[in-house]
Amino acid sequence: MKLVRFSARELVKSETDSFYRLGLWQDKTIFDLTEQDPEVFGSISQFLQQDDLVGAINRVKGNARPVHVDLAEIYAPVDFQEVWAAGVTYFRSREARMDESKDAGGGTFYDRVYNAARPELFFKSTPERVVGPGSEVRIRRDAKWSVPEPELTLLISPAAKLVGFTIGNDMSSRDIEGENPLYLPQAKVYRQSAALGPAILLASAVPDPKQLTLRLVIKRDEDEVFEGETGIAQMKRSLDDLVAYLTRELDFPNGVYLMTGTGIVPPDNVSLQPGDVIEITVPEIGTLTNTVAAE
Repeated sequence: MKLVRFSARELVKSETDSFYRLGLWQDKTIFDLTEQDPEVFGSISQFLQQDDLVGAINRVKGNARPVHVDLAEIYAPVDFQEVWAAGVTYFRSREARMDESKDAGGGTFYDRVYNAARPELFFKSTPERVVGPGSEVRIRRDAKWSVPEPELTLLISPAAKLVGFTIGNDMSSRDIEGENPLYLPQAKVYRQSAALGPAILLASAVPDPKQLTLRLVIKRDEDEVFEGETGIAQMKRSLDDLVAYLTRELDFPNGVYLMTGTGIVPPDNVSLQPGDVIEITVPEIGTLTNTVAAE
């Protein structure tokens, strides 16, 4: 069961109609849930207040108006949710972070984080800075080595429950991050550095998240610059553990997204350039596609 945040010209009949809508995405059709119950499906935040998410959808989906996906505009599935991220959750990420920071003497920090009980968690983006499918992501102008980080991203309810999954791109400036571990916020948090989408796969539809896989492709003109794949089973930390640590001393009344780290790291000779196309695929969710902005 997948939810999508979308708009369609044919559904907006008056100024009182909601432009952004929530829909149930099945194959090539999106069923407009907002029209059926705007008090529940007027926003993701409202939806997350429900005790029975699947029951709320089942109650209205039979009467929901269908819209062909080609006639809809798909947006990032976020309205009032902050985006957080976890780091060094895969062995491959540990290796890359240790290598990029060895000259600055920070390599052992990442080894210690990988083996510690407490995970690395950091703030990634406000909702208004998040971009969606088909939109542009950016690389910092003061960075020389920039990469996408494809990450399974958790949607967590105000009650601190894992309720769904989407795809995240945690854009990163590896040279800035490697220069000094304290530069991590500058390497990670800037305009258009976070992408989410295209849909929310409800957790109730995923019997075992460890069976999910992620695939990254970077295209430059007609060429594939890089391709890589990993499985969530390669993640050292459990999803429940990450959720528990994030919500231990923080409240999220509108819910929150948590990127869970990356197990796909391009080689050192690969750095994003303007015009590059980034495709991140989780088959059960879809493909998140973004282009690197010109500046």
